[in-house]
Order: sequence, then C-alpha cells, then structure tokens
Amino acid sequence: MANYNKVILVGNLTRDPQLKYLPSETAVVEFGLAVNRRWTGNDGQKREETCFVDVSAFGKPAETINHYMKKGNSILIEGRLHFQQWQAQDGSKRSKLSVVADNFQFMGGPAAGTREGNSAEAGVRPPMRTTRGPQGAPSDEVPPPDNIPEPEEDTPQAPNTKSDIPF
Repeated sequence: MANYNKVILVGNLTRDPQLKYLPSETAVVEFGLAVNRRWTGNDGQKREETCFVDVSAFGKPAETINHYMKKGNSILIEGRLHFQQWQAQDGSKRSKLSVVADNFQFMGGPAAGTREGNSAEAGVRPPMRTTRGPQGAPSDEVPPPDNIPEPEEDTPQAPNTKSDIPF
C-alpha cells in the first residue's frame, strides 16, 4: 500500500518561537500556528473557524525561524504530520498530532522583521525560503528569478529606502 504524508499550511504564529538544542547539538524550534478558514453557511451567514497547530523545525531552518519570526507573523509551512503518544504523570495516556516543517517561506510585509527591529530598517533582507537539498540537508540557496533584467551601468540607481524593499 502506498503512503503519503504531506501538509501545507499558511497561518500566523500564536506565540514566539522557542529554540532549544538536542543533546546532538541540533537546533529545534517549536511554535504555534493559527490557520483560519472562512466560508458562508447554508443559511447565508459568514462563518470562520481557526485551527491551532503545533509546529516544529530542526537544524538551520529552526535557527532562521527563531531569528526572524515572532508572534503574529505569517508563514507558509510545508511538512509532514507527526503523531506523538506518551503516558502522563497521572497514568493516563496522552497523544498529540503536530507538524514537522521541512520547508517554509516567510509571508507578509514589513512586519516580518527580526525581534530586535525591522530587518528592512537595518538593511538586512532575511532569507525568504529554506528548502531541503538533494540529500535532505538544509539549503538556503534559492535560484534567482529568470525574468529580472540586469541594470544598465550608466543608469543612475536610487538609494534603497524603506519603501523600495519588497518585503
């Protein structure tokens, strides 16, 4: 029987990311994601529901998310479902379904800066996408778009201002 476990979510962080390190010195970040769904019911009333999802990421992506994201920022997560089971201190069995992020992309505008301040004001552009390389290792390399023309040498360039930055 074939198996397939893939999740794609876009939502807002419900809390600041929490970065920890495993004994193997691998970074792991955990955060909550709120994903909204809007629809119109049979009675014509507009309705909305919010799904709260626990997300974790490992390695370099974990450090990047921790550095650039904060509560309220939007992010696209591509990953897989992970089911955890454990026994609580009172002896009851507990379980939780969460998402392990494999890839991500920051969403939104200037609010998607660092915790210390807006990255656009600091002149630093955060990586917009992190993917996995051919062997599953994290790779921050994103190929440039093909349709952006090179600037001509004798064309004067305006200095970068906050409004010139596309994020």
